Amino acid sequence: MTSLVVSVPTPELAADIGPVPDGVEVVVWPMTDPAPRERIDMVVTPYMSARDVVAALDGVRTRLVQSQSIGYEDIAGLLPRGTVLANAATVHETSTAELAVGLALAVQRHLDRFAHDREWSRVFADSLADRRVTILGFGGVGKAIAARLLPFEVDLRAVASRERVEDGVPVAAIDDLHRVLAETDILFVALPGSDSTRGIIGDTELSALPDGALVINVGRGPLIDTEALVEHVSRGRIRAGLDVTDPEPLPADHPLWSLPGVLISPHVGGATSAMRPRIARLVRRQIEHLVRGEEPENVVLTT
Repeated sequence: MTSLVVSVPTPELAADIGPVPDGVEVVVWPMTDPAPRERIDMVVTPYMSARDVVAALDGVRTRLVQSQSIGYEDIAGLLPRGTVLANAATVHETSTAELAVGLALAVQRHLDRFAHDREWSRVFADSLADRRVTILGFGGVGKAIAARLLPFEVDLRAVASRERVEDGVPVAAIDDLHRVLAETDILFVALPGSDSTRGIIGDTELSALPDGALVINVGRGPLIDTEALVEHVSRGRIRAGLDVTDPEPLPADHPLWSLPGVLISPHVGGATSAMRPRIARLVRRQIEHLVRGEEPENVVLTT
């Protein structure tokens, strides 16, 4: 007898989840058509397109809506009343940290320039080694970035809500942000998007950075004031590696595309082969929590 119904958006995710406990039924529902059941205990939304389909949850009785993204600000206001939403913490940190470090390496070592110029022109570049590196935000993504940076022999610290030492990394309080920025060669921005973090890096913060500093943003585009960033990059003060932008998608005629010292990827931080096994493991754990009557992981919102 079925006691728990779980929907997933693709047959691939259903297969990746593997065997489930007795009494659990897994159905494939991409959320682009009517729900296959009036009651679906856990709904896993599609990756990258949840905003377009969450209206399909209207009239469906759920216990948990499981997102495949870490951020949820884009769908929070679209969910039916009474929805319990869990995000995908533990799923994307690995891939996002890889891209963050990759963007920093590419800009520091001028790999983007070499790829486009097609000239055998040698450049003496700045290494990651010995750079003063700051990670703004020390949650899952920030910690994953830190773990990958340490072998590069950087001078590493983070900035978060309160001062502490965590995982061997000194963490300054957010009140000390400007002081820390003045001593930062490479800034990794890894905060979530919210009203409180919007524009946290604006003209004042960019001005606090030394000339030639590199800003890597793998958090959310609105964390950085785009106009201020364009102005600083245009003057040659700041370089940037951006996986997220504001606006997003970035229009083809936006100046950031063509400014020297800027490398942009189209919000693909989590979109790698590492995602599939990690989202499958999270969904399996959530199923087990529900079967055992436990609270699910990663609950970020109840509407």
